[in-house]
Amino acid sequence: MPVMTEPKLISGNANVSLAKSVARRMSLHRGVAVELVSARVERFNDQEIFVEVFENVRGEDMFVIQSTSNPANDTLMELLIMTDALRRSSAHRITAVIPYFGYARQDRRAKARTPISAKLVANLLTTAGIDRVLTLDLHAAQIQGFFDVPVDNLYAAPIFALDIEHHFNGRSAEMTVVSPDVGGVARARELAQRIGANLAIVDKRRARPGEIAEMTVIGDVKDQICVIVDDICDTAGTLVKAAELLCMQGAKEVHAYITHGVLSGPAVERVSNSMLKSLVITDSIEPTEHVRAAHNIRIVPTAPMFAQAILNIWNGTSVSSLFEADSLAPIYEGMYSRG
Repeated sequence: MPVMTEPKLISGNANVSLAKSVARRMSLHRGVAVELVSARVERFNDQEIFVEVFENVRGEDMFVIQSTSNPANDTLMELLIMTDALRRSSAHRITAVIPYFGYARQDRRAKARTPISAKLVANLLTTAGIDRVLTLDLHAAQIQGFFDVPVDNLYAAPIFALDIEHHFNGRSAEMTVVSPDVGGVARARELAQRIGANLAIVDKRRARPGEIAEMTVIGDVKDQICVIVDDICDTAGTLVKAAELLCMQGAKEVHAYITHGVLSGPAVERVSNSMLKSLVITDSIEPTEHVRAAHNIRIVPTAPMFAQAILNIWNGTSVSSLFEADSLAPIYEGMYSRG
C-alpha cells in the first residue's frame, strides 16, 4: 500500500472560502503549510462541467470539499466529476467533505409516485468513487444508511452551545430552546440539555405545501429569551412566523440558530424585517453579500471543526470527540470562553 504522507484538499466552486479556511486551520494544527490542490473546475459553453487536476495525486488521501448547495445540480455534478477525475488519477482514498448535503429533504416517500432523491444522490456518489463522506447536520439521520461507505455526520449543536454560553453568559435560567416543528424536537432537546435551558415546541399545521394554516406554542415562553433551533432555513417563512408567535406569547427576545442558511428568495428581507433579534447560521453554505450585510444575521465558522475532523480521519482516530463542546472549545482557540 502506498505511504500517504499528507492529507490533500481540493475544492469545487460551491464554497471556496470555507475550503481555504479549512486549509489554513489544518496548517495551524500541523505546523506545515496545507494548500488546496491546484485544479480547474469550469464549464464549457453548453454548461458541461470540466475538471482538470494539475498536481500528482497518485496514492494520496484526498478530501474533496464541496457543498451541494444552490445551484444544487451544478454543485453535485462538480463533486461527481471531481471524484471521477481523482479516481482515474489513482488517488488512494477519496473523502467527500459535504458541509451541506443537498437533496437531504427528499429522504422518504411522503406521497405515492415520488422519489427518494437523497438515496439516489448517495448511490451516485458511491458509484463515482467516494470512499467516505464527512458532512454536517444531515436533515435526517437515516440518510447515513443510504450510503454503502462510512459517513461521519458532525453536529452544529456543540458550536451553538459555545456561542450561546458566550453571548448569554449566566442567563440560562431565562432561556427556552424552541423547536419550530414537532419533527425537530430531538435537535432542540439536545441543545437545551447542553445549555441547561427549558424546551418549547411550535406546532404548525399546513393547509397545503408552503402554506401554514395554524401555529400554536406548546410550553411557557412568557418573559423568556427564546432560541429557535433548526437545521435548515430556506425561505424563512416558518421561522419569521414562529418568532412573531413567540413574541405574542410574551417572549422577551427571540433568536434563531440554524445550521444551514439556504436563505433563498425573500428570506434575507424577511429576517431583516422580522421580530428576530438575531439569526445565527454557519458557513456550510457560502453566504452571499446580501446575507453578510443583514444587520441581524451572524455567521459562525465551521472550518476549525472540519479541519480537525479531516485530520482525525487522515490519522485514523475518532471523529466522535468533536460531538462535545468541551472538545471543540480548544479547537476554536478561545473564540468562545466557557463558564
